[in-house]
Order: sequence, then structure tokens, then C-alpha cells
Amino acid sequence: MAAVELRGLTKRYGAVAVVDNVSQHITHGSLVCLLGPSGCGKTSTLRLIAGHEAATAGDIVIGDRNVTDLAPKARGTAMMFQSYALFPHLSAIDNVAFSLKMRGVARPERRARAMQLLALVHMERYAERLPAQLSGGQQQRVALARALITQPQILLLDEPLSALDPFLRVKVRAELKRLQKELAISFVHVTHSQDEAMALADLIVLMNSGRIEQVGAADAVFNAPRTSFVAQFMGGHNVIATPGGPVAVRADRLKLRRRGGGPGRLAATVRAIEYQGTHHQVTLAQADGDLTAILSDEEFASVAPRPGDGVTVDWSEGDVHPLTA
Repeated sequence: MAAVELRGLTKRYGAVAVVDNVSQHITHGSLVCLLGPSGCGKTSTLRLIAGHEAATAGDIVIGDRNVTDLAPKARGTAMMFQSYALFPHLSAIDNVAFSLKMRGVARPERRARAMQLLALVHMERYAERLPAQLSGGQQQRVALARALITQPQILLLDEPLSALDPFLRVKVRAELKRLQKELAISFVHVTHSQDEAMALADLIVLMNSGRIEQVGAADAVFNAPRTSFVAQFMGGHNVIATPGGPVAVRADRLKLRRRGGGPGRLAATVRAIEYQGTHHQVTLAQADGDLTAILSDEEFASVAPRPGDGVTVDWSEGDVHPLTA
């Protein structure tokens, strides 16, 4: 019933803190996404949990054990790398069974266990194929089975879907969610994709410059961003300067009227229009920077904007979310 607790976790390279006093509790059986832009410290945090990096300060507790100074194999974790790192000369089943081979488990037993894991990820038909004979998605599943064969308490995933095409990425992330619930162990999943984090996570830990910027369920982080960084990184929001400080307004809550067609809070000029299938995305230039409006087909048709048109922009008070910075 292990959970992970990070207590003031810090990693420095000289004077630079890539992970800066991070404290976070990860509940047993949850799927947590460490989300943020490149260089924010999310992968370094994952590697610290795994034991592939040594902490400069702070503690890592898994279950009731402080594992900060333990070797990776003594922590009860397994890590799935972005590159998958499969042995090219070994079949899928032998890749999965490799760690058991290193532990001295007899060949029949380790291959039987490996086949069970391949079945769990729907890859038993490809057990004897080499990695070069598998698609990217199939290799990803083999790598996942290999990570699970040691029966870890915590599975650590470093951007495991980034190499997949968009269609396959959606399919595989649904499989990850299914497996996590079926296995009832904690997954800590690093990603820079907002869509991926919102689709997968029970809890999003959004990082920025080595620190935690906001923590919460996907809907809470998206609908109630605390800072301008969160609102802008999660997307779908406009950060608007007001006399009382910055506020966030969702792009799909902006209302447009042609200039002269009614009052609004801001005057803007249509800069660009993109048809996105389910909606139209309208980029607006105004005094304090660009805004984005997302309009349904009906809303778009009622305004019929074109690049260069002047419009007024409005929103409801109930759609305004104050930001701390």
C-alpha cells in the first residue's frame, strides 16, 4: 500500500536548482502526472524518485521507508524510459523476462511470467518478435510489460507516449489508464502535454522552474488556474490585465461583436482565423496583447469576422477568474 512522499526535495548542479524544495504526497493507487515545459524539473524529479539522481537535500519516502539514499533496485520502483531501451537482439518475451534472468529465476518460470505480462498488454501474439519487427506502439507495450515484471509498488514513466503518432497516442493512453486501475499501483507519469495530463491524471502536479506551481485534479487546474503561468500553459485561457490585477477568461467564453454592433469591454482587431472542425479560433490584436476567442459555427456566422475587421470583446463576470500573479 505504498505511497510516495517528497519532503523538501532539492537537486542542485552548482548554483542552479533544477528541483527546488519540492514537497508533495502521492496517494497509493493514483495516477499522477508531473506536467510542465521543458526544463521545469519534472524529469529530474522522476529520476530522483527512481534513484537515478542523488538528492542534494530533502527526503523521498515510499510507504513507510525513507529511500533517499537507497539504490534504485531497493526502492520498489520501476522506470519506463522515453526511448523504451529494448535490447535489439532479444525477442519481446526475453526483453520482458530479462530482469528476472538477472535475478537467477529459471528460464521456464521467467518466460511464463513474461508471457502473463505480455498478455496483460495484449502483446502475447508477438512474443518471439525482435523489437525491429514491432511498431512503435508495440515496442511501447513491451517496455511497459518489462517495467511491470518486477511487481513494483510505483511505476515511473518518462514521457512514454511522446514518440507515438497522435492517433496511437490517444489509444495507448487509454490502455495506460486501464492498466493502472487494473493493477492498483501508483503511476507517476511525466509529460509536457496538457491534453495527455488531463486525460490520464487523477492529480496534476504542474511545475515551473524547479518548483510546483499548482496541484489539483485536471478540471480544477484547468478551470481555476492560480497564476498567469498556469492559465497560459494549460491553454484555453486569456490572461487580461485589469485595474484589480490579472484575470483569466476562457477563450470559449469571449463574446465578439462587430465594431459599432454593441458595447464591449475591449476593442480589438481580428488578426487571424483558423477553422478547427468543431469550432473557429479567432486571434485578436488589442492594446495589451493578443487574445484568442473560440467560436461555435453559429457564433462565428453571426459575427462573420474577417482578418482586419474591428470588433468589440465582452465576457460575463461569472467567467472571470482572478490570478495571484
